[in-house]
Amino acid sequence: MKSAIYLFVSLVGLLVACNQQTPPDFAYVKGKEIYAPNGEVLHLKGVNLGNWLLPEGYMFKLSKCSAPRKIDQAIRELIGNSATTDFWDSYLDHYITEPDIRWLAEEGANVVRLPFDYRLLTHDDFLGRDIQGYAYLDRAIEWCGKYGIYVLLDMHAAPGGQTGDNIDDSDGYPWLMVDTGMQHEVCDLWKDIARRYASNSAVIGYNLLNEPIPHYFADDSLKPYLEPLYRRITAAIREVDPYHIVFLGGAVWETDFSVFSEPFDSNLAYTFHKYWMPPEQKQIQEYIDFREKYQVPILMGESGENDDEWVKAFRELLDANAIHWTFWPYKKMNNTRGPMNFNQPEGYEHFVAYAESDRQTYGQIRMLKDSLPGIQAEAIKAVLDQFVENSKFENCYPNKGYCEALGFK
Repeated sequence: MKSAIYLFVSLVGLLVACNQQTPPDFAYVKGKEIYAPNGEVLHLKGVNLGNWLLPEGYMFKLSKCSAPRKIDQAIRELIGNSATTDFWDSYLDHYITEPDIRWLAEEGANVVRLPFDYRLLTHDDFLGRDIQGYAYLDRAIEWCGKYGIYVLLDMHAAPGGQTGDNIDDSDGYPWLMVDTGMQHEVCDLWKDIARRYASNSAVIGYNLLNEPIPHYFADDSLKPYLEPLYRRITAAIREVDPYHIVFLGGAVWETDFSVFSEPFDSNLAYTFHKYWMPPEQKQIQEYIDFREKYQVPILMGESGENDDEWVKAFRELLDANAIHWTFWPYKKMNNTRGPMNFNQPEGYEHFVAYAESDRQTYGQIRMLKDSLPGIQAEAIKAVLDQFVENSKFENCYPNKGYCEALGFK
């Protein structure tokens, strides 16, 4: 009887193992490499589609008005709710489109990291309303699949906030680390995402949390919560999707790998971000050591925001060490620190002046509207419409030096 039971259990285990083998059209992890479906080693190289599905203040030329909700509020104060909704609809429809993806593929990119706000996919307020925006992810993934580019889905803003800053549009603290309700929500949401894309081979994987626990909160004893949360999210994903790679980012702006123990899943990769440091071997050696110790792939998920010479030196350093990379970002207004550029519309400075002003009281709002030039509703609406028009691919132009620095064609 014991032999029969043992045989049955063994057969079940074998069936489960067979069922979880990576399908033939999926990229997969084996040791410290990521392999293409044809069995060749992949070297991921690409960019982040930043500022699209999570607007960032600095890419709108704003510093104080930095989070999506603050940008949205400033626009609503100037042009009203309906016109603001129209602006965001047009922005989301045109900021990144199929020609952008086609151009990236032609330049030699084989991956894009796609940052998104969790609110886009839920009933929570996203840019002033309940948008239920899976259509935007679906669209981007379809384009990338068409042109042979992988998509890394990056939850840039998670329920409760993993960063506690403008980039996760949170309440100023990484509450996700300690709020069990938000932890349940992020697990459920990633499970929904994984269920939706489980059979989609254009998606290379899931970047669970962007830049968790920055240095502001390094003394708040939050780091021990991060890997257990990653385990919970990964377990939720694996209930519906055993195939896609799960990408785990370190703490402290995604630089600190000391939070990690041994890998807990056979299809993991680890990501780090590096900005504003000398492009030297010692700056990345700890991540290489981690890769060698645990035999896992590593991705440099964000870097850039620097001159062409620095970007070229750092990209070559990454290539020399066989490190996957996605530089930040793809497209910016009036800025050469990215592959693609577009012009700032005339009169945009008036919007910036208003948005950056102190608007804590209704009296201050009224005073600003009476005193600042160029902020009448129709004028600002025209400026924002031109912003969208300028950001369309056909009106953008490549930053040649930056593209060469990335090794693009």
